[in-house]
Amino acid sequence: MDETGTAVFAAVDIGASSGRVILGRLTEKGPELTTVHRFPNGVQVLDGALRWDVDALFAEVIVGLRSAAETAASAGETVQSIGIDTWAVDYGLVDGDGELLHLPFSYRDGRTAATIDAVHAAAPQEQLYARTGLQFLPFNTVYQLAAERSLDGVQALLIPDLLAHRLTGVRRTEATNASTTGLLDAATGTWAADLFDALDLRPEVFPPLVEPGTVVGQLLPDVAAATGLPAQTTVVAVGSHDTASAVAAVPATGRDFAYISSGTWSLVGVELDTPILTDESRAANFTNERGVDGTIRYLRNTGGLWLLQECLREWNAEGPLPDLAGLLGAAAALPAGGPVIDADSNDFLAPDGMPARIRSAAGDLPTREAVVRCILDSLAAGYARTLQDAARLSGRRIGVIHIVGGGSQNSLLCQLTADRTGIPVVAGPVEATALGNVLVQARAAGLLEAGHGLAGIRHAARAAATTDRYEPVPRAALTTAG
Repeated sequence: MDETGTAVFAAVDIGASSGRVILGRLTEKGPELTTVHRFPNGVQVLDGALRWDVDALFAEVIVGLRSAAETAASAGETVQSIGIDTWAVDYGLVDGDGELLHLPFSYRDGRTAATIDAVHAAAPQEQLYARTGLQFLPFNTVYQLAAERSLDGVQALLIPDLLAHRLTGVRRTEATNASTTGLLDAATGTWAADLFDALDLRPEVFPPLVEPGTVVGQLLPDVAAATGLPAQTTVVAVGSHDTASAVAAVPATGRDFAYISSGTWSLVGVELDTPILTDESRAANFTNERGVDGTIRYLRNTGGLWLLQECLREWNAEGPLPDLAGLLGAAAALPAGGPVIDADSNDFLAPDGMPARIRSAAGDLPTREAVVRCILDSLAAGYARTLQDAARLSGRRIGVIHIVGGGSQNSLLCQLTADRTGIPVVAGPVEATALGNVLVQARAAGLLEAGHGLAGIRHAARAAATTDRYEPVPRAALTTAG
């Protein structure tokens, strides 16, 4: 913090469908978040593949940081640092000069289908899981790297690291996102050198690792000029995998909680101190991803609101769409016990034609509200299955479920989850990811007591969070999801 005013922090939070730049400040009443810029995001078909337009995203980040600088200055405040979080697994390839070779592929592109068998021939699934603890997903970074024609002389920068590089000129790999690559040792938190050897990958294909709270670097002069931020403004590594930041800000008071980070995807699990690398855990397709302060996010990546988002997009293209609140109200009025689908199925991974695919899988869904109810019933059923497995495999008792992110605003989904699991649900905060991002920056700046660890961050998160509690309806609560 300098003498020009109170320090505030800029959180760049980009998901698969939208992005935000949020200004965070710590007040006597707790953290406050102000959104200063919103922008759309989405995959684009370029050169016959699904890709991310990171050039456009970076331009929006600059606009957002300029707005953050102006907003802070108008209140006599100073933006002290910037933290960046995005989705996981995807990356951009840069050459020796730091130039991007091509726009990054999206995990939704089908190019990895031809690489999976070759990767498993060199490093069998059992070996991969025993070292990395990573859930098998066909788009994990390790399979994407195998699809590259050549990696000679280039480095792979995960999306938040790529944006940080463009801001600072410094190349680093933040640890929580690195844990989604399929190449990080789950027990040590370092790169698994033997896997790099087995897969004929150079160890330096990724830049050095850093932990959340590490200063990556100061803004490049042209970035400082374009944003109006002070030249000494730093970029701080946060939980750059958005779920890591979201889980850090779960307003829990004890350890007996489960979390559902509900957005385009649903990340469903519990927080542990050490990974679970057993064959049983692998068979259940659970992942051990790193969280802030070396915690383990023991979770399964399950279906999410992508299904609903795609249906709404398609219906909107067909004509005037009823408001979402009305559609959800009509869905809530439908009787329980309707059809469910496997929302985790790869059949629902790609865009376009989502309502037809859901109807094909579920059977008779005569109305839009029936499709919506099917989606939400299916998500809740999947959550219940996953949490039952998480409790069994980890030995962790679950006393409360915290739903954070966009899905926490969906009261029907929250109630269905409580009913399916028989466990109370606490919903909120909506902006958990940005809140965790800001609080890690604030702790790095010495504004939270570092010795309190995640408990200190969560104490601050509770002061900021607006939450709703959903009790399971006894007659509807199920001991198993079905």
